[in-house]
Amino acid sequence: MIEETDEMNTEHDWTTTPITASLLRGVLDLERTERGVLPHRLPARARQQIPDGQLAMAESQPSGVRLAFRTRATAVELDVVATKRVYAGAPPRPDGVYELLVDGRLAGRASATEGDTLTIDMASGITQNRPGPVETLRFTGLPDDEKDVEIWLPHDETTQLAALRTNAPVHTPPPSGRKVWLHHGSSISHGSNAATPTGIWPALAAALGKVELVNMGFGGSALLDPFTARTMRDTPADMISVKIGINIVNTDLMRLRAFGPAVHGFLDTIRDGHPSTPLLVVSPIYCAIHENTPGPSALDPSAMSEGRLRFVATGDPAQSAAGKLTLTVIRDELARIVQQRAATDPNLHYLHGLDLYGEADHAELPLPDGLHPDPATHQRIGERFARLAFGGRPFTMENH
Repeated sequence: MIEETDEMNTEHDWTTTPITASLLRGVLDLERTERGVLPHRLPARARQQIPDGQLAMAESQPSGVRLAFRTRATAVELDVVATKRVYAGAPPRPDGVYELLVDGRLAGRASATEGDTLTIDMASGITQNRPGPVETLRFTGLPDDEKDVEIWLPHDETTQLAALRTNAPVHTPPPSGRKVWLHHGSSISHGSNAATPTGIWPALAAALGKVELVNMGFGGSALLDPFTARTMRDTPADMISVKIGINIVNTDLMRLRAFGPAVHGFLDTIRDGHPSTPLLVVSPIYCAIHENTPGPSALDPSAMSEGRLRFVATGDPAQSAAGKLTLTVIRDELARIVQQRAATDPNLHYLHGLDLYGEADHAELPLPDGLHPDPATHQRIGERFARLAFGGRPFTMENH
């Protein structure tokens, strides 16, 4: 929180601006609630088909979503209702971070310490909701001139936006002129274990590539769902990437026989709406527990007893011969599928996940919980993706 100042008490100078879709980027739907608006990263039609609470929670967490406006304001207030997650038996989660950028440069951070509380028992799947208060975030000392302001919402904390106040009028920003990058992936793309919303690897890559990010990274939920593919089909984009694999393995969702046709179907649906848009298929980064061991993943009880969160693979490597999936198998299958399709789809490309984060990277920067990268690893993945995708053939800089 930023402390209140005399400037914040000059009530007659304040302007309240309705929060509408025109002030939000990276969002696909806005739900009106009793306390404001709730940004969604899947549209209402897709949300009606969500089969579990995990994806329902993940798509409502505003990873990559940001308010964007022009103003001379030197002070900004944002009223929010944050949803605080509490996992039974697990260490407390840090508060989500809101980052304010002025003309693309970080100018302030704040967190909501209170809000609604969602308690989750991962063993039983039972959840409990407790309503909490609206909290006001304050950013002061901004430059006294016309500027572009962005407020990036927490990537991992569902946030209702209740009110936006400024001490000068707010204007809808003109189009940035940047190309739109639509990306879909797992919790790694969602931003798990990153410290800030602009520190998730897709946001870092988008900043380096000078593109507008629409992030459909859904924790635990990159599962080749048809409604996700249809959403991507219907979402305007100049370049598209899909990162496929880890969730298929760690949920033990399907066997090799089903995986290949499911990938084809997912790509076919995207191509129905984007027949020639550059489309990049990205295979999984290195994850030691699932390289050659199938899922499902499970929490390590010994780590939990020590107050740490760590995952282990519970499958049998011998079952790969019967079609159970590992990351090694999935990388080979994705490379085969892309090579097959590229014969008639010259705008389809493949990026080997180990080029983003491989075994040598794991030795230097191991995944702290066995599945998710830390902030330094997000930085590395983002920089490498920007170099390989935006600086290479799939999304060449001359395209944008």
